[in-house]
Amino acid sequence: MKKTILITGASTGIGAATARRLASGNLIYVHYHSSAAEARATADAVAGLGGEAVPLQADLSTEQGCRELLSQVAARSPALEVLVNNAGGLIRRTSARELDWELVEQTFALNVFSAMMVSRLAIPLLEKGTSPSIVNLSSIAIRTGAPTATIYGAAKGAVDVFTRGLAKELAPAIRVNAVAPGFIRTPFHDKVSTPQIMETSRQNTPLKRLGEAEQIAEAIRFLVESDFITGETIDVNGGLFMR
Repeated sequence: MKKTILITGASTGIGAATARRLASGNLIYVHYHSSAAEARATADAVAGLGGEAVPLQADLSTEQGCRELLSQVAARSPALEVLVNNAGGLIRRTSARELDWELVEQTFALNVFSAMMVSRLAIPLLEKGTSPSIVNLSSIAIRTGAPTATIYGAAKGAVDVFTRGLAKELAPAIRVNAVAPGFIRTPFHDKVSTPQIMETSRQNTPLKRLGEAEQIAEAIRFLVESDFITGETIDVNGGLFMR
């Protein structure tokens, strides 16, 4: 069955890998903020894998941007099967002793408020879909703490709690799950993690390697297709965190 899928932050990294993994036979809305060329490349890759893709631009760190994105989706599709709340990021590293109010607001707007508002606005479309589900992106930072990224970890912790609450609230009609990636080699880390940080993370990981975006995309695909899982956060981190 053809699925209609919205993936936020799908121009690069995990979002783009997820678009490719879910491409075959499906319609993918490839959301981006500023990376128009990369979003177009993702859309072309989806088409090459047997899917259909529509790039959509919006700034999800604002309520208006969230509303604009869902308006664009609703204007094109009467229903939605899958929402992947992948948009987010570590704005900058800073000590908790030096955090400022503006950074806290920006971090939560980008990582938490966007996922909450996009989910809220997508519910009417998901309710019309077949076996609909939401997958949120959390982080290893919620498990181990993240010095210099404490605000980001707290934001992803909020996403984790939101996942469980929303799963109970929307059951049985809509499933809601999350994936918590470990250290993954994506453009996410290019701006905020030094080679030393990445190497230390690799050494601390029992499997002695960093993850790839495709491995997170596979976990997302698993949650989309596994219709008896809801309210779960799957850790994909090479053993850096074990229950």
